[in-house]
Amino acid sequence: QISSEKVANVRTKMEEKGTSVLVVTALDEIAWLLNLRGADVPCNPVFYAYVVITMSEVHIFIDNMRVTPAVTSHFATEKLQVTIHPYEEIFQFIEDLVHGLPADEKYWITHTTSYSIASLIPENSRISDAAPIAAMKAIKNPVEAEGMINAHVRDGAALISYFAWLEKELAKGTVVTEISGATKLEEFRKEQEHFVGLSFETISSSGSHGAVIHYSPSKETDKPITNKELYLCDSGAQYEDGTTDITRTLHFGTPTQYEKECFTRVYKGHMALATVVFPAKIKGNCLDSLARFSLWSVGLDYMHGTGHGIGSYLNVHEGPMGISWRPYPDDPGLQEGMFLSNEPGYYEDGQFGVRIENIQRIVPVKTKYEKKEFLTFEVVALAPIQVKLLEPKLLTKEEIDWLNKYHSEVREKVTPVLQKLGRTEALEWLHRETQPIG
Repeated sequence: QISSEKVANVRTKMEEKGTSVLVVTALDEIAWLLNLRGADVPCNPVFYAYVVITMSEVHIFIDNMRVTPAVTSHFATEKLQVTIHPYEEIFQFIEDLVHGLPADEKYWITHTTSYSIASLIPENSRISDAAPIAAMKAIKNPVEAEGMINAHVRDGAALISYFAWLEKELAKGTVVTEISGATKLEEFRKEQEHFVGLSFETISSSGSHGAVIHYSPSKETDKPITNKELYLCDSGAQYEDGTTDITRTLHFGTPTQYEKECFTRVYKGHMALATVVFPAKIKGNCLDSLARFSLWSVGLDYMHGTGHGIGSYLNVHEGPMGISWRPYPDDPGLQEGMFLSNEPGYYEDGQFGVRIENIQRIVPVKTKYEKKEFLTFEVVALAPIQVKLLEPKLLTKEEIDWLNKYHSEVREKVTPVLQKLGRTEALEWLHRETQPIG
């Protein structure tokens, strides 16, 4: 969708809201609206800018040095007339706008608009609410959806190549640390088509470090990955056609019975959320307890959200919706075309961490009584879930069948990519790790 059409849709929302000015400060919203990407923030393809939309004009505040002939040509192709201002002029522009427009004009800002900008607008002239762009961006169009799906296939090939390599190196007695492992994983991702960079710093965590939810290995904390402890790897990448985020927990030796039970209960929650059928526009936090039920039944829990939105070659964490025990105040309700993570976990302080994360797409589903619109999830992230860590006695037939079906899909979709790359050992590992169980 070209940016001029996006702006027209935004103006329709502005009319409905009764406002004639929208101030856009969120960098991912600006990038999405203008169909541009940048590199000003590590791991996020955004650029520093502000945008002010009126009913007849679009004003962009950006470093003039960044506006190359290619950018100017882009706006012409997108049929979008814009006025470019120096980045720092945003404050004077809003001040002049307020003084130049009638006193009863309304200005749409968001809860996250900085005080330095919001304070320039009289309080009784502000409409403080989620920008319409956030909800529009969350619903991927067919081109974005296809790109996200394809990016996850290639990303799955990189992750599988890494795990196959890691298992082999550990078996040989090679010392692989959290940092050197993460570096190797990035090398595998760089081999993939359309790779741009990481979508966040890889959470490569061995043993007790896995219990630190947002652990980031450093020179001071770096430790070897071994066959005696669980290894939690949460990672993702930016590709020109999509953004990825996936977590797998593995044990390259013999896990304890307690580790297996915790992993199995996390898997049960993951599968419950992956297969739920729900009414369109239900709030995400209504689904959160499904992922926790098995853990709760034995007195376990995790203290983070279960799912976040994800951008299309944009920020790896994206709103306004999410799945959490905390309500999301701007959640418009879950809708067809949204992509969210499914990532329950369990963390034993000082011992280990378990998390299973896939990105899922919301799709329509047919129900027995088609009285209203219902939806479900379709998994797009592709990598084996380690069967060795499962306790079969805790699994239902439905949970076994779902895993077998998912592993069959992983094998079918990722095999051609690995074959093209000539990754024979990764192929062997993939086929071994996706053998049917039950």
